[in-house]
Amino acid sequence: MSYRYRSRRAAKRYANKSQRNFIITLVLIAILGYSTITWILPSLIGSIGFIKNITNPPKKTITQSTENSSLAPPVLNIPYEATNSSQINIGGYGTADSKVKLYLDDEPQQTVDVSSDGSFTFEQVSLSLGTNNIYAKTVDDQNKESLPSKTIKLIYDNEKPLLSISEPEDNKKIQGGDKKVRVAGKTDPGVNVFINGTQVIVGSDGSFGIDQQLNDGDNTISIKAVNTTSNTTEMQRTVNYTP
Repeated sequence: MSYRYRSRRAAKRYANKSQRNFIITLVLIAILGYSTITWILPSLIGSIGFIKNITNPPKKTITQSTENSSLAPPVLNIPYEATNSSQINIGGYGTADSKVKLYLDDEPQQTVDVSSDGSFTFEQVSLSLGTNNIYAKTVDDQNKESLPSKTIKLIYDNEKPLLSISEPEDNKKIQGGDKKVRVAGKTDPGVNVFINGTQVIVGSDGSFGIDQQLNDGDNTISIKAVNTTSNTTEMQRTVNYTP
């Protein structure tokens, strides 16, 4: 009986010991795997890359700058903000005896020489309808460019303004009275109106109206609408006055 008891105790101790050894083995395997992923594998990959760089070094990329920040940018001279011309001349001043390149909406257009007095002119520059963003850069003898000049926004508009005349009707005849006639009509808001060369007040909605003095006989009344880009619409009315 005593012998059987001792045998069971020995078997139990052996089973507990085996279980502990199994757990320890699992822990060691986990530690080894973590170390491999964290330290050993990256070091191995880095060593391979290092050896590759020694045996086959990467080619160096050489970039050449196209800018020379020490160059003074030119100054463009465009004395108006809008035009009705599709082509214009653009003048300015820059570094004497250098070159200047013109850009329109970030696209290069012309390159001209700067004279000894610092002046230059770009001739017959073609514009696009709407807003044109214009700037220029100084160019040195190594074809390097300065920083851009101040950008000038220039509007090109070739559309004539609206003009309608509500009174007087053409060939109107007036007899007696105050020797005057009412001239009224409508145009686009912001447009200037001239009647026989005299500017009249235009309302915020584009409407206008004045009393025009008449001479005896036929009177030709010229009504002209001019917008900010100098596009013009002109109409005439003839009024005959008899005392």
